[in-house]
Amino acid sequence: MVRKLLFLFFLLPMVLHAQQSAKPGSKDKEPLSRILFVFDASQSMYARWQSDMRITIAKKLMVNLLDSLSGYKNLEIALRVYGHQKNYPPPDCYDTRLEVPFAPGNIPLIKNKILDLTPRGTTPIAYSLQQVVHDFPPCENCRNIIILITDGIEECGGDPCAASIELQKHGIAMKPFIIGIGRDFKDAFNCVGTFFDASSELAFQKALNTVILQALNSTTMQINLLDINNKPTETNVNMTFYDHATGKIKYNFIHTMNNRGVPDTLVMDPMITYDLVVHTLPPVYLDSITLTPGTHMTAILSTPQGYLDLRVGSNDRIVKNLFAVVRRHGNSKTLNVQNFGDNKKYLCGNYDLEILTLPRIYMSDVKISQGKTTTIDIPLPGIVVIRKSVNGFGSLYVERGKTLEWIYDLRENILQETLVLQPGNYRVIYRSKNAERAMYTIENTFTVFPGGTSNVNLFSY
Repeated sequence: MVRKLLFLFFLLPMVLHAQQSAKPGSKDKEPLSRILFVFDASQSMYARWQSDMRITIAKKLMVNLLDSLSGYKNLEIALRVYGHQKNYPPPDCYDTRLEVPFAPGNIPLIKNKILDLTPRGTTPIAYSLQQVVHDFPPCENCRNIIILITDGIEECGGDPCAASIELQKHGIAMKPFIIGIGRDFKDAFNCVGTFFDASSELAFQKALNTVILQALNSTTMQINLLDINNKPTETNVNMTFYDHATGKIKYNFIHTMNNRGVPDTLVMDPMITYDLVVHTLPPVYLDSITLTPGTHMTAILSTPQGYLDLRVGSNDRIVKNLFAVVRRHGNSKTLNVQNFGDNKKYLCGNYDLEILTLPRIYMSDVKISQGKTTTIDIPLPGIVVIRKSVNGFGSLYVERGKTLEWIYDLRENILQETLVLQPGNYRVIYRSKNAERAMYTIENTFTVFPGGTSNVNLFSY
């Protein structure tokens, strides 16, 4: 399954529930999709990469991809190669050639050419992109796509960014896709097109499949997560898309803002109706999303969020493994169990907390506001060591005015217990196993101070 897709060019966005604009020329024949592969056959492709040389792996995966494309209708493919005609050194910065031009049914020719390639030269990426102008014959109803596969950056002093901009400016082709083999050089290609980092064989195969899906379907979607001011500023949360008919998970995407500060564009299979879960706390749902192939759609969900910060004491001292159960106000269902010391995002609203101290601390109507942090700071607890001379039966109570509130039963067969208690006044009531009458019950009162230690002895005399 295609995972997260980085798709850096945009079509006109539409609101999910609004009427979609008609596609220009929708009554005309479907456009011919033309994919030009620009393939790196420079000397560096001999480098070792996981199970084999880069060139060997790239050939194998490209041939597999081409086989899968043979069943597509309304698709033509061409192949341009660079770095394969002249030996290096010296560098030949004009070493690029259209090896197989666009034509119906030419996939066998392209496969044979790729299998016969011998890496020899340097990497003239900018010059190769400039020559692409001549590779696409004139066509009034075509979608021209460039897929550049390379294991390195420009080596001839050219400007691939300027070459890409020129192609787009004159409507020669869509913004190129770049698949970088073996290492991440995203920064060098961000201005050229949509970059995919193929750091492994598996990543290369996924990148190829992802690019083809984008190139051939171009059915895109963006998710606007609105803040309290109805602006799409919320982000960095996982979104799960389910197949509405089967209930199976289709995609997981961590919501992202692109370099223009707007929600990233997702490429989706348009043949599926989706149910969406945005995994905020609590989650937000949108059911029965239907896409139209070849269009861009925007889904809008209200997800204003703020932070809940749990602390122990007014300093940085944290009690390990202390948790709070978080529930929506008035709802008994557990929403989250948050550790003290964590700062966690929640949807704006009111929440009830059950803090798992001894004794329990209950807080009602804790308000979370847009972009703000609500801090809950409870007192630093103390430590109580309870010692018995013999095994017996006992309970621990906190004093609430004139009444006792049970909080803990002593362990019958343990002579010493260490408890972490909140500051307050306590009473322990105990009788040894050997005592045969209730009158031998022992009571002991004690006070717990923040950060202090108390010793309680339950000895029978």
